Amino acid sequence: MQKIIILLCLSLLFTACGRVTKPDLDALYKIETRQAMDIEGGDPQPPVIIIPGIVSTELVDKDGKEVWFGSLMKILFSDYEDLALDIAPDTLLPEPSSIVPGELPHKLLGLDFYGTLFDVLEDYGDYQYTELGTAYTGSGRRYYKFPYDWRYDSVQAAKKLDEFIEQVRKDYQSPDLEVDLVAHSMGGLIARYYMRYGSEDVLDDNDFPVTQAGAKKVRRFVQLGAPNLGSIAASHQLIEGYPVVIGAVPVEVIATMPAVYQLLPHPLHDWLVNNKGETLDRDLFDVKTWQRFEWGIFSEKVIKRIKKQYEDPAEGQARVDLLQRYFHKHIERARRFVWSLSVPVPDLEYSIVAFGGNCQATPARLLTEEVDGLSKVRLWPNEIKHKVKGVNYKRLMLEPGDGRVTKPSMLAKNFLDPTRARHKYSFFPLKYAFFLCHGHGQLTGNVNFQDNLLNVLLERSHAAMHKEMGM
Repeated sequence: MQKIIILLCLSLLFTACGRVTKPDLDALYKIETRQAMDIEGGDPQPPVIIIPGIVSTELVDKDGKEVWFGSLMKILFSDYEDLALDIAPDTLLPEPSSIVPGELPHKLLGLDFYGTLFDVLEDYGDYQYTELGTAYTGSGRRYYKFPYDWRYDSVQAAKKLDEFIEQVRKDYQSPDLEVDLVAHSMGGLIARYYMRYGSEDVLDDNDFPVTQAGAKKVRRFVQLGAPNLGSIAASHQLIEGYPVVIGAVPVEVIATMPAVYQLLPHPLHDWLVNNKGETLDRDLFDVKTWQRFEWGIFSEKVIKRIKKQYEDPAEGQARVDLLQRYFHKHIERARRFVWSLSVPVPDLEYSIVAFGGNCQATPARLLTEEVDGLSKVRLWPNEIKHKVKGVNYKRLMLEPGDGRVTKPSMLAKNFLDPTRARHKYSFFPLKYAFFLCHGHGQLTGNVNFQDNLLNVLLERSHAAMHKEMGM
């Protein structure tokens, strides 16, 4: 009997030790005296702006009908051809679209998008969601959602972000107001560009004059799952399309979206290997690479599919030619975009708090192998036909991350080894980083992210506290 009691006690002890506990956000942040600081302390708590990632803003037509994500039937079976941007043949720029940004979704198909993040800001941070253009009453905390058309160039989104922040300043009647940015996925790249260059377009040549114009309007900058050195998933999309449940947005639609090009892996990253495990020196931002491998819009399969849409073969060929010329222009612009984010910043005035996943095997490299005398690209290790003994293809092609963004990319590093210093041409002013065990689309619902985010946002700087105490 005594042995049974001892075993029972040990069992209870180990059960208690193994119990998973979560931070008590109510106890940590629902502090009654804190709200008074916003009213009596002089300066209000800076407003928070949520910048979503690519595909994470709903798109609606002129009648308000949702185009993206659309109905359940559309999600399951549509090819989303209505998302393709029209192209001006003379400038090779996308035309303005009748489709416009809608809402930031709380949930989709029962999965949390940003809903939990909004709830946490409201329930534990005492923030209130506010529509742009609403005058500030002098007390309380606000957060804003920044919807944008994620198909267009990220520089265009940065310009709209500047307009958004200027309107927030008008709402607060404070021309020097600083805001806090919380940016998810591609939103993190838009915010990084904004911090460096404000609303200026610096991509017309290879000189990137950093002004930190945006940084002067931002107090704190938080990233979540941002592909700071790009994402190999973007190359997947330009090669095979964007998967949506059981269907996909086809290559010829994706290829009209400049933002996707700007998500490609940075040239510092070794993005291509062969089946022997050797790194291949190829330029992903050179259109000749895509032509040589017959990827994406240069694939015979995609070309045939485009031509089938036209009764007149000449019209079909003209469409193919237009898309290929458009590709050439925008992949070169994307090269400049990724370099514009990584060149050093003199006299740095800001830092970045970065959150990201590191528990899921995430695409990090493409692989090419010879099959019947032809070079075939492999997106995943299980697609390789001729494996070489001793080569760990999973380790070669996949790295820890959140399923879409690798840990190294999130940290703006072109390697996984944490003991090595970041490349000198991958300037990234990291203040500190947090790692989570959630997938890319579920990062905002991670309670540890929410806990640390509230702490980052609500913590007063030494300067602010001195000002409040009259020092």
